[in-house]
Amino acid sequence: MASDPHKPLRDDVHLLGELLGETLRIHEGDALFNRVERVRAIAKAAHAGEAGAFDLLADVLGDMPIEAAVPVARAFAHFLALANIAEQHHRTRRRRDHARDADRHPQRGSCAETFARLIGAGVAPDTLADAVVSSRVELVLTAHPTEVVRRTLIQKYNRIASILAFRDRVDLTPVEHDDAIDGLRREIAAAWQSDEARARRISPLDEVRAGLIVFEETLWDAVPAYLRDVDRALRDATGRSLPLDATPIRFGSWIGGDRDGNPNVTPEVTRQATWLARWQAAALYLPEVEALRDELSMSRASPELADRAGGAREPYRVLLREVRDRLSATRELAEAQLGSAEGLRYEASDSPTPNADASSVAQPFRGASMAPPLRAAYLRVADLAEPLLLCHRSLEATGNQQIASGRLTDLLRRVTTFGLVLARLDLRQDSARHAEAVDWIFASRGDEYSSRSEEGRQRMLLTALAGARGAIDDLPLAGAPEPVRDTVETFRTAAAIDGESLGAYVITMARQPSDVLAVEWLQHLAGGAVRQRLVPLFETADDLDAAGRVLRTLFAAPWYRNRIANHQEVMIGYSDSAKDAGRFSAAWALYRAQEDIVATCREHGVALTLFHGRGGSVGRGGGPTYLAIQSQPPGSIDGTLRVTEQGEMIQAKFGLPDIAVRTMEVYTTATVEATLKPPLAPDPRWRSAMDRAATEARDAYRRIVREHPRFVEYFRSATPEPELRAINIGSRPARRPSPSSTGGAQDGIESLRAIPWQFAWTQTRLLLASWLGVEAALGEAAARGSEPPLDAMYDGWPFFRSTIDLIEMVLAKADSRIAALYDRELVPPDLRPLGEALRAKLDAATAAVLRVTRHRQLVENNPVLRRSIDVRNPYVDPINLVQIELLRRLRSGGDRDERLQRAFVVTVNGIAAGLRNTG
Repeated sequence: MASDPHKPLRDDVHLLGELLGETLRIHEGDALFNRVERVRAIAKAAHAGEAGAFDLLADVLGDMPIEAAVPVARAFAHFLALANIAEQHHRTRRRRDHARDADRHPQRGSCAETFARLIGAGVAPDTLADAVVSSRVELVLTAHPTEVVRRTLIQKYNRIASILAFRDRVDLTPVEHDDAIDGLRREIAAAWQSDEARARRISPLDEVRAGLIVFEETLWDAVPAYLRDVDRALRDATGRSLPLDATPIRFGSWIGGDRDGNPNVTPEVTRQATWLARWQAAALYLPEVEALRDELSMSRASPELADRAGGAREPYRVLLREVRDRLSATRELAEAQLGSAEGLRYEASDSPTPNADASSVAQPFRGASMAPPLRAAYLRVADLAEPLLLCHRSLEATGNQQIASGRLTDLLRRVTTFGLVLARLDLRQDSARHAEAVDWIFASRGDEYSSRSEEGRQRMLLTALAGARGAIDDLPLAGAPEPVRDTVETFRTAAAIDGESLGAYVITMARQPSDVLAVEWLQHLAGGAVRQRLVPLFETADDLDAAGRVLRTLFAAPWYRNRIANHQEVMIGYSDSAKDAGRFSAAWALYRAQEDIVATCREHGVALTLFHGRGGSVGRGGGPTYLAIQSQPPGSIDGTLRVTEQGEMIQAKFGLPDIAVRTMEVYTTATVEATLKPPLAPDPRWRSAMDRAATEARDAYRRIVREHPRFVEYFRSATPEPELRAINIGSRPARRPSPSSTGGAQDGIESLRAIPWQFAWTQTRLLLASWLGVEAALGEAAARGSEPPLDAMYDGWPFFRSTIDLIEMVLAKADSRIAALYDRELVPPDLRPLGEALRAKLDAATAAVLRVTRHRQLVENNPVLRRSIDVRNPYVDPINLVQIELLRRLRSGGDRDERLQRAFVVTVNGIAAGLRNTG
């Protein structure tokens, strides 16, 4: 019998659980340990189907004093976090198993497997090589309002993962084995004694520093390792190498630039964010250049390099000393720009840095001189690349190709990928804010804007864009409303920032061509050497339907066509479209919008980059990367792609080096395959069936969420959404500001952001936002005898299959028994029938999905996931029950009790860890 490849995972989970038990005994005593063990046994019996066990679990925790119950919940939350670490490490272990076994086929989705398969399918070697070299995927990191785990705990978790990796070595001595176990004990004990709750709400600059840490901790080393894998697989499959100036993956960021609904992201925060990134990049390059100077001690060089070094005996070291000095000057310049800025201080306990050495971005620049550095700082990445490329040419010319292909090649590939800024910063703002600013500016000049028709606004803006720029400094801003001043100052600040620091300007809630032209005109007024490319973001179902029309109107304007130089980037929003119409209907709206956008761009000869605003949860477009890319419409991925990576998913996908390599590899192979072997267009009958099903799903969803007169009241009673606003889990408010609101509308679903909307339902285990509507769409199709049959669509259409599979995964994590307890304890009696109706819909959705997939139980085709859910649920249930009691007390006058608030955060963390995602 073949050995079980997942036994090491079970062994790791068992070991970590035992060590956590030791920690509980040592630091809390046998009484807590015994309570935890009793609750665990009852919870496992309940999930095994033992009669009365679930009610017993609720009674035991209900009778337990809250002071005793919260440590129990903490213990389960810590176990789930440790199980997550073990699972993440096991992914690395399985990847290495594939790489180590020469007789085994390469891992599915790896460069080696995908490139060989494409060649075998008839793709010409040069065609494949060209596709890989020209591929451009940009992963855009964003802050997350529901990223609940503190950085200090994440650092401990990463050290636990490193120790687990060390224990996998087959040559460990007994002493090394014991030392590793002791290391795990220390980290688990330290984590147990660390506070899960932040002492204060984090600021945008805290988020910027935390976002940069992933570059320092993992991506800095993972990127060259990933590119070596790409190069090796490309040479094996095509005989061609990956050029030094080619990288299929780059990075962008919204952290410090996303001001949509976040008044804490000011123009000064954006300016500081760009300099923090430059400081961190220079700090990372410096030790690499020093190490390269140590390595390149040879005296023989090409005439080009020898001449550049003035005939010096060690020419490489002479040239690299200049590079080192200029990088030091770059860091000094960044320190000068940041030295007197407010907001660089942080609480040591919440520092996002893993150490206190000089390479860490979290070190505040206290006492930094504001005088500019005397030496020439690097401001252009080409200036940094030039001497390194000269060294590379010289080594190759002198027969030292082997040396050139080592540390120097890795450094050059970092330069190509990261530039001088690690990730270019996008700016983002709501279209309404731009319209308000434009309206005020025209009014200050005696003209009308907001009262004009859409066509009139377009003519007005195009005329202004074709005319003289005017001076933004001449505007009488002292008398302008604060939102207008902030918007204008944002454009003034952006115009003064070096162009290599900035990426796109994303226009949230883009609905009309004037929403794009308004931002063009504001950039025009601000001046600046480089204008950001503009990216309209279409989010709601109606806006997605209108996306093609908006683009056609813009492309018809000669000024705009000249401005974009025949390349358009368009962002589609998964979060708000799902909140607007439900996940099932939104998936189809996004698919159709992409088709329309692709067709419009092709019709006008405009190259297209689609920017996918995917979140972590399924309800916000999350899910397996390869599956998501392969299920996009034909032609929508043409060698280029942008995708957001949000909050907790950054840690999940890039927190460990090997997982970061795997993540980048899968993005690359899925994009190349979708470009060279796009899926076939769906059968027209499938499209018609999907049109009808999506309409039925949308209507059913909106009947509850929008039209039920007491749904909002139920939502705020049955979920912890009101309490989530009070805990320190992000710099952005949970609700969008509504200037015209006097209070009532501000508490509705419309103003609530999509992320806390999903997060609140995740906490109660109903996960309503991810499946509501599918029960109607699939149920009614089955009742009328859908033609074509839905199971045929599931078998033959990647888009439909992926949509159903993701909803099936959500349903597998849902638990109506837990949701019913939230209702019983927290919801007024006259609202409980609504909860009962929603849980009935959950059962109907489950039955409908099982009919389509022909599975006997949910996710039976993914036994690893099925087992993970089955193992986790008994540990999540007690945390839910404790959270219910905490919510009851908070709502009974305990909202000012800091101990209850902190205990609530413990339960939020635990449930999020157990379900493997937040919002």
